[in-house]
Amino acid sequence: MSRFWSRAVHDLEPYVAGEQPKIPGLIKLNTNENPFGPSPSVIEAIKAAAGDNLRLYPDPSSVKLRQSIAAYNRVEIDQVFVGNGSDEVLAFTFAALLKHDLPLLYPDITYSFYKTYARLFDITVEEVPLVEGLAVRIEDFDRPCGAVILANPNAPTGIALPLADIVRLVESHRDQVVVIDEAYVDFGAESAATLVSRYDNLLVVQTFSKSRSLAGLRVGFAIGQRPLIEALERMKDSFNSYPLDAIAQAAATAAIEDANWFEGTRDKIVINRTHLAAELETRGFEVLPSKTNFLFARHPAHHGIDLARALRERAILVRHFNKPRIADFLRITIGTEQECHQFLTAIDQII
Repeated sequence: MSRFWSRAVHDLEPYVAGEQPKIPGLIKLNTNENPFGPSPSVIEAIKAAAGDNLRLYPDPSSVKLRQSIAAYNRVEIDQVFVGNGSDEVLAFTFAALLKHDLPLLYPDITYSFYKTYARLFDITVEEVPLVEGLAVRIEDFDRPCGAVILANPNAPTGIALPLADIVRLVESHRDQVVVIDEAYVDFGAESAATLVSRYDNLLVVQTFSKSRSLAGLRVGFAIGQRPLIEALERMKDSFNSYPLDAIAQAAATAAIEDANWFEGTRDKIVINRTHLAAELETRGFEVLPSKTNFLFARHPAHHGIDLARALRERAILVRHFNKPRIADFLRITIGTEQECHQFLTAIDQII
């Protein structure tokens, strides 16, 4: 059937999502999903929204949701853009703000969808190598460029930069857009959303998939000054005027308004992360410092792919990246206390 494809499709190398198999008794630690369900108020909001009104189109501007996001982040509603997951928000961002004559900069080891979007939108890129310890060094981005995108905390490493480094990055690129992708920021990093009022070149992207337990509903958002947000709106309205359905809008609004549930489940994940990291280190693993809901770790005596296969044989999935510099690392989602215990039991059997 490829003879019917457009030239653009032939040239694409699609992003490969984390595996979603249907295996009985599976412990799924490979896609960074939240092990704890969403707030009960989210379920009630979904039930309330699932009525006769579904025959109507949803609010194309997602006003209530944007109001809640704006209030939580202490910004104005017209500084908030929402989309069908942060991946769609990022896609609009690449198309609307990141294609220029000079190259787009991002780390050589980071969220691999960046490379996919760059190819899709024909954006020239320059990858900036991570330094020893797989960390981002801000001064390495002090070079001519058209724009910068940086995941903070970075993925798949889990390492976060302090807010002072983000300030330095934004200030050193005042004539370029700087996008900070904060998919995991709620697990211990500092959000750059507090800087938006000061910098007209800063766009911050977040998601409801991780800390708000809404991966199944696909809700993401961006915060920036009005010209950047307007660019995203123009892209949205040229592609799909209704990216968020009524149920997703209602659920996300309830999720961000239930701060107690969010903080409680987030704190459980941080506690489990601390415990799991310490246990892995006692077993000889090198564990990178994480501010996310996952760990990036390797064992000096075992190849990453072998560990991943052995865990899978025991119905435990983790993420392995067969790429230079990180091929022996595993990305391990933080699960419940019981899931972490079962994972460690399996690791003991393997090593």
